[in-house]
Amino acid sequence: MSIDWDLENVEPPELPRFEFAFEVRLRFTRVQNIAQMPSGAGRGAVYVDSGEFRGPKLRGRAVPNSGGDYALFRPDGVLAFDARYMLEEDDGTLILLHNRGYLWGRKPDTMERIRDWIFRGGKPVSREEYYLRAVPTFEVTTGPHDWLMRHAFIGIGERREDGNLIRYYTVL
Repeated sequence: MSIDWDLENVEPPELPRFEFAFEVRLRFTRVQNIAQMPSGAGRGAVYVDSGEFRGPKLRGRAVPNSGGDYALFRPDGVLAFDARYMLEEDDGTLILLHNRGYLWGRKPDTMERIRDWIFRGGKPVSREEYYLRAVPTFEVTTGPHDWLMRHAFIGIGERREDGNLIRYYTVL
C-alpha cells in the first residue's frame, strides 16, 4: 500500500516555541567507573552531592545523595546519560527529575579532553566544543508544581569541573 502525498497543498508545520523554565546546577565529587565492558562500552556513575535550581516558577535545592547519573560511554565517542535525583522546592515539595540525553564532542579529540579535564585536572573545554542536551521528565505531587508533568522540556547543558549546569526550556 502506498500513500500519495499532495505536498503542494500541505500547510507548513508550526515551528516549536520555547520558554525558559529553570536551571539546575549540580555538583558531583564521587565518581565510579566500569572502564571496559565486553560490549566495548564503559559505564560511569556520578552521585549528586549538592546543587540548586532556580527559574521563574521554581527555586530550591538538589537533595544530596538522592541519586546520580549513570552514563554509558559508547564506543562511538558518545556519552549517553541516564540520571535520576530529587529536587526540593523552597516550599518543601519534592520533585523527582529523570534526565536522559547525550554528550559528544564536535571535534575528534573533544571527549578525551573533557575526560582529561574532569578526571585528571586538565584544561577546561569550552561549551562550544561539545553537544550536551537533555530530555527530562518529572514526578511531583498534585499542586502548584504539577505543571512539570504536563509539558515537554529540553535541556541545554554545560559541563563544569565539578558537575553540570543545565538550563531547561518548556516546549510550548
